[in-house]
Formats: sequence, C-alpha cells, structure tokens
Amino acid sequence: MLHGECLCGACRYEVPDEFEYAMNCHCSQCRRATGSAFKPFGGIKIDLVRIVAGDGDMIRHGDESAYDVICRKCGSLLFSSVREHQYAHVTYGTLMQAPTLLPAVHIFVASKAQWYEIRDDLPQFDEFPG
Repeated sequence: MLHGECLCGACRYEVPDEFEYAMNCHCSQCRRATGSAFKPFGGIKIDLVRIVAGDGDMIRHGDESAYDVICRKCGSLLFSSVREHQYAHVTYGTLMQAPTLLPAVHIFVASKAQWYEIRDDLPQFDEFPG
C-alpha cells in the first residue's frame, strides 16, 4: 500500500501499488495545476483510492467530465478523476513511497512548456495514447 498526502498533511490517502499506467503529462492544465513543467501520475481505478484523512478539506475543481481533488488548506493537487470517473490519475509527487510503475511516456508534448526540454528517451505523444 502506498500513502499520499498534501503539503500541509491535512489530506491523506492510500492506494495499492497497482497502477495500470504511468505517464508524464505536459498539457497546459496539468502545468497550471502543479506549477511545474509536467505532472507525473499513475492511473488506477478510482475506487482503489481510499481517503484516510481530510475528506472535508478536499475540494473538487472541474466539471462533470473530469475534476481535480485539491486540499482546501494548502492547494496541493492529490489526484484527478478522469475517463468518465472510472480512473484516478494520482500525482506521484504526493506519494510518500516510490511506486513500482514509473512513468513510461510523455503525453501532450505538443503543448509542453516552451522553456522545458525533455531530456530522456521515453516515447512522446501529442495526445493521450490508446
């Protein structure tokens, strides 16, 4: 079991180390949500994410198609509900332990930050693969 939490520690969750896919997303929304060049995340069925603390401090930002779960107190992005709310994209930066499955691709590289250069050999896609 992996444990994750926000910056201030008010919101905590658990997720099994069973991610189905892991990616680095360079889309403009992920960049703005994280304040970084990209968002490393793992995809897992959303019902496997278990909130263990701070449920009342979590806010959902988005719409009916997808939303981000953010700590109300510190603003940390914990995970996103995607793919018709069947999957969670868990932000790897909030995990307290390293997941087994590491990011294998870069996605939405057509809209990546102009100031960032991808320097690894992972495959790159202009959209979400598959």
